[in-house]
Amino acid sequence: MVLFKVSRIETTPFDGQKPGTSGLRKKVKVFVQPNYLHNFVQSTFNALTAEKVRGATLVVSGDGRYFSKEAIQIITKMSAANGVRRVWVGKNGLLSTPAVSAVIRERTGVDGSKATGAFILTASHNPGGPNEDFGIKYNMENGGPAPEGITNKIYEYTTTIKEYLIAEDLPDVDISTIGVTNFTGPEGPFDVEVFDSASDYIKLMKSIFDFESIKKLLSSPKFTFCYDALHGVAGAYAKSIFVDELGAQESSLLNCTPKEDFGGGHPDPNLTYAKELVARMGLGKSEPENEPPEFGAAADGDADRNMILGKRFFVTPSDSVAIIAANAVEAIPYFSAGLKGVARSMPTSAALDVVAKHLNLKFFEVPTGWKFFGNLMDAGLCSVCGEESFGTGSDHIREKDGIWAVLAWLSILAYKNKDKLQDKLVTVEDIVRQHWATYGRHYYTRYDYENVDAGAAKELMAYLVKLQSSLPEANKIVKEARSDVSNVVHADEFEYKDPVDGSISSHQGIRYLFEDGSRLIFRLSGTGSEGATIRLYIEQYEKDPSKTGRLSHEALAPLVEVALKLSKMQEFTGRSAPTVIT
Repeated sequence: MVLFKVSRIETTPFDGQKPGTSGLRKKVKVFVQPNYLHNFVQSTFNALTAEKVRGATLVVSGDGRYFSKEAIQIITKMSAANGVRRVWVGKNGLLSTPAVSAVIRERTGVDGSKATGAFILTASHNPGGPNEDFGIKYNMENGGPAPEGITNKIYEYTTTIKEYLIAEDLPDVDISTIGVTNFTGPEGPFDVEVFDSASDYIKLMKSIFDFESIKKLLSSPKFTFCYDALHGVAGAYAKSIFVDELGAQESSLLNCTPKEDFGGGHPDPNLTYAKELVARMGLGKSEPENEPPEFGAAADGDADRNMILGKRFFVTPSDSVAIIAANAVEAIPYFSAGLKGVARSMPTSAALDVVAKHLNLKFFEVPTGWKFFGNLMDAGLCSVCGEESFGTGSDHIREKDGIWAVLAWLSILAYKNKDKLQDKLVTVEDIVRQHWATYGRHYYTRYDYENVDAGAAKELMAYLVKLQSSLPEANKIVKEARSDVSNVVHADEFEYKDPVDGSISSHQGIRYLFEDGSRLIFRLSGTGSEGATIRLYIEQYEKDPSKTGRLSHEALAPLVEVALKLSKMQEFTGRSAPTVIT
C-alpha cells in the first residue's frame, strides 16, 4: 500500500482555455507547457460540486493519441489529490468516446462502485502526433458532455486559477495490465482500476442488435464487408465485434491498430481522408483491382463518427440518420416498441424531418453539439439523432456512436435480405434509392474552409447577418448569380430554446431559407485547433422521383454559385476553393 501526500502548486492562468462544444483542443505543443493541462484539470474539479469529486469514481481514458499516456498519469495524480476515491482506466488508456459514455452508464467496478464522470482525452477527428492536436473534455454522470453551465464555469476558473493540487509522489500506474492498484492518502484509500476497453461496450451492443441475424448476413458469400478504423481507437473494438462476434474475415479490417499519430493520417471518416477505404469501395479516381465490397464503413480517431458506403456508393450522413430512423422499429430489436422521437442538428439536411412527419414522430432541430440531444434523451423525448458531420446515435448512450451506426446499417441490410440471401442481394444503394422514392431526396454538400484568418471569418459572418435585414437586396444577388434559383423567403441566426430546461442558445449559425425548401447555412466551427473554420452547408430538396437520380454536384451547382456570391467568400477569405468538400 503506497502512501502519498498532497502538494499545492502555485500557478498562473493561461489565455484561451475555453472549452468548445467538445472540450478543449489545442496543439500538443500548447498542452505540454508546464501547468497547462494541470490548470484545466484543476479548474474542472473546481467547477464541479464537491460530491462529484470527493469520494467519486472517475473514468480517465481516450483515443490513444500522442501525449495521452502522460496526461492519464497527471490526471490520476490530480484526482488523488482532489479527494477522488477511484479512477478507472481502459487498458493502455484506450476507450472510445461512446465506450466512455457506456462505461459511465453501465459499468459496475470490482467493489460495486459506479462512475460519476470522465475525463476523455481526444481531439476527435483531428490529426495526432507531436506537432498535431490534443484535447480533453469532461463528461457527466449521464454519460454525456458537460453542459454549457459547467463548461462556462470551467473557463471562468481557468482565468483566475492560482494553485492546483497534485499527489506528485504517487507512482505512475501500469495501464497496460488489467487489475487494481491501491494507494492511501491523507483522506484514506485511493484506487486505480485498469479494465478491458471493449467488454462493457460489446455487452451493450449485444443488448441492442440481433447479432445472429447480422452474423447470417456476414456469412453469406454474396455479402462482402470492409471496416476502416483509420488507426484510431475503433481498432480496439473492431476485431472483437466484427471478427470474433459476427464472423467477418480478419482481412475485412483496415488500419485497425490504434496508433498515437493515426499512422500519419487524418482520422476523419470522409471521402477526402479515408482514401484507402474509398479506393477499395470503388469510389476512388481509378477502378479498384478487385470487385468492391457490398458494404464499407470508417471511424474517426475516438470512434464516435462514422462514414457509410455501399459498392461505388456514398451515403450522406444526413440520409444515413433518416434511413436508420425509417427502418429502426423493424430492423433493430432495441426499438421494437417504437421511437420516442428523432432529432438532428440544424445544419443537417431535412431528410429526417420528412421521415418524422411521415411516421408521425416528435421532431427536434437543435444546435450543433451532442449535449443538446442528451437533454432530449434524458427527458425521454428522443430515440435516434444525427449530425451531418458524420455523427449518428441513439439513446443507448449520450454520445454519438460510430460502431453503433455501422451495426444499425448491418441490421437494416440483414432485415432487408433475411429471405433473399440466395437471390439478388438488396444493396446499400437499393435501400437509399428506395428511401428517396418514398420521401424525396435532399441533395446536400458541405464546404469547409479551414484555418481561415479569424478576423476575416468574423467579418464574413457579420456581413451575412447584415444582409439578412434586407431580403430584396439578398434576392437581387441571388438572381444576378442564378436566375434559376428560387427566392430567399426567410433569413435569420438560428436560436434554440431547449424544451427540457428552457435554456437559450443564440448565434448558432446563419440561415438563408428558400421558397422551394432549399437552404444555405453558414457556421464558424470550434473543432479546429488553429485559425477559424467556415462551414458552408448547401441543400436542395427534390420531390420529383424522376429527378432524384441526378449527380449531386450537378443538382447543387446553381445553389453553390449563389452561396459563394452571396457570402463574398473569396473576397473575405482569399480562398478560391474550400479545403474539404463533403
